Amino acid sequence: MTRIRFYHNAADRVAVAATWLWQSWRQRQSVVVYTPNRALADRLDQMLWSQPATGFMPHCSSESSLAAETPVVLATNLDQLPHDQTLLNLGDETPPGFSRFENLIEIVSYDDNDRQAARLRFRHYRERGYAIDTNDLSAEPQAW
Repeated sequence: MTRIRFYHNAADRVAVAATWLWQSWRQRQSVVVYTPNRALADRLDQMLWSQPATGFMPHCSSESSLAAETPVVLATNLDQLPHDQTLLNLGDETPPGFSRFENLIEIVSYDDNDRQAARLRFRHYRERGYAIDTNDLSAEPQAW
């Protein structure tokens, strides 16, 4: 069964996602980042090219011919994906087919709309019997 982790009270959802991805990449995890919003996907892509200033995190779009060989894949849909270890959801809805992944990560900001959407996803997962870990980033900024 998919292991679900919520990280809430993020000051900037995309910046926290980039930091989390850096940590995951250092641990040799394969991650699909679900970003159905193209502007959000582009912002994350730019952040991954520039952070950290002295390093590089290999990543590409799920449409790339290199997706199967790349540890971090940005996907605007979840139809065809190269791996299913971890899914980082940056969408507002429950990601379709999330249960095929070993891990599902949800990052929630202070924004009221983001929080409300996250509550609905949390309820969806809980009603289906998934175990959910929660982590308050305001108390533990590096809670992963």
